[in-house]
Amino acid sequence: MAVNRDDVRKIIEAIGGKENVNAATHCVTRLRLALEDESKVDKEKLDQIDLVKGSFAANNQFQVVIGQGTVDEAFKIFEEETGKGGGSKEEVKKAAATKMNPIQRFIKMLGDIFIPILPAIVTAGLLLGINNLLTAEGLFWENESFISVFPGIEGLASMINFIAVAPFIFLPVLIGWSAMRVFGGNPLLGIALGLALCHPDLASQYGLFDQEAGELAEIPTWNVFGLEVEQLNYQGQVLPVLVATWFLAKVEAFLNQRVPDMFKLLLVAPISLLVVGILTFIIVGPITLWASSIISDSIVWLFDTAGILGGAVYGLFYAPLVITGLHHMFLAVDLQLIGTTGATFLWPILAISNIAQGSAAFGAWFIYRRNNKKKEEGLALTSGISGWLGVTEPAMFGVNLPLKYPFVAAILTTSVVGAIFGASVLTATSIGVGGVPGIISITQEFWGLFLIGMIVAIVVPFVLTLVFSKFAKTQTKDMVDVD
Repeated sequence: MAVNRDDVRKIIEAIGGKENVNAATHCVTRLRLALEDESKVDKEKLDQIDLVKGSFAANNQFQVVIGQGTVDEAFKIFEEETGKGGGSKEEVKKAAATKMNPIQRFIKMLGDIFIPILPAIVTAGLLLGINNLLTAEGLFWENESFISVFPGIEGLASMINFIAVAPFIFLPVLIGWSAMRVFGGNPLLGIALGLALCHPDLASQYGLFDQEAGELAEIPTWNVFGLEVEQLNYQGQVLPVLVATWFLAKVEAFLNQRVPDMFKLLLVAPISLLVVGILTFIIVGPITLWASSIISDSIVWLFDTAGILGGAVYGLFYAPLVITGLHHMFLAVDLQLIGTTGATFLWPILAISNIAQGSAAFGAWFIYRRNNKKKEEGLALTSGISGWLGVTEPAMFGVNLPLKYPFVAAILTTSVVGAIFGASVLTATSIGVGGVPGIISITQEFWGLFLIGMIVAIVVPFVLTLVFSKFAKTQTKDMVDVD
């Protein structure tokens, strides 16, 4: 659709004028703005503009939902009218970060590290799910798998598995690259460090148990001036490479400031990688591996001993954590659990949360449709579909939070399903799409239970939204008329 310049001008006026804009960019569907003072935004006026399909603030950015394709044209006009724009997402993020407290900056740092590698992890999770479908016995035929019935595709299944597990095995390489970008170092050095920590000649943590002897196998060591250093592989680990790359970036920056330009290529990278690599195997790796084990063991203990409580609490608070951005830190925990124990308790509850938020948006869609709210109806419908496919921001910020009661319906449902999952110690073997397709990432023995949880998350938030709407008070003329 063609964008009316007057609509864009109304948007600028509603967000406090061009003087209130520090930086601006856009993504596929939204204007992303770093504002001087978000209190100057007239949200009611903004949401009444025909071009606007929703708006919300998150991570010190104010985002205006416009729609795919249309946002490109709208941003061009916005840039012409304000003189602010043409900036990258990173520049907008930096402008927003100036208003963050230390905890928010730490959480933002984790998000900046892990979100760029998420496509590789999610893709790997989906491929592992496909491999599970091909190799699971009793799923399509009694006591037989797909590859046993059609042995010709066994090689294909094996190839899929090799491709799928690679991002998890070489996770330190992905983290090393991404972390060095965030810490301000050379990403290629991060890759090199990650590769060193995953070297195939190192003893694998997953092969330390000697089945024949019934005890841990002896770990080979290096002798460094009389100090015995274990030759241990850190594949699948998160914390060791995360801390090591922080030191690597600091050492590189230290040397860059002191080594003459003509010698930098010969000295900075080799010295940085050598010093930090050795320190990682001697000190950083063992300490962070110990800390990682404590984190993993604590979560495993919680779900083994009080899973119903852990699942209920995580289910209740996950979506509120998304509002604050704190949910990003749990991606690191999920990856650490998968790397340490082979499965995660947390991610299945995340998937249910996304489905529940989508279903609550569908409930709002039904109410909007009944009350002939065409604009809100369209937003709720598309947001509900998006939520079921694992992207909940449009549903949460565009529909459920403004109305409040759909959001409450979603988190209550997620808490109950989370409690059931926690009591059953339900796990996922990988991280996939956090919505309906997520079932293929669930540990095979729990597919039936997860399917039941999905059905509950699809039906109950929808029904609760309709019930709660009868008791909700209309707060603006654009909200649902429940009388």
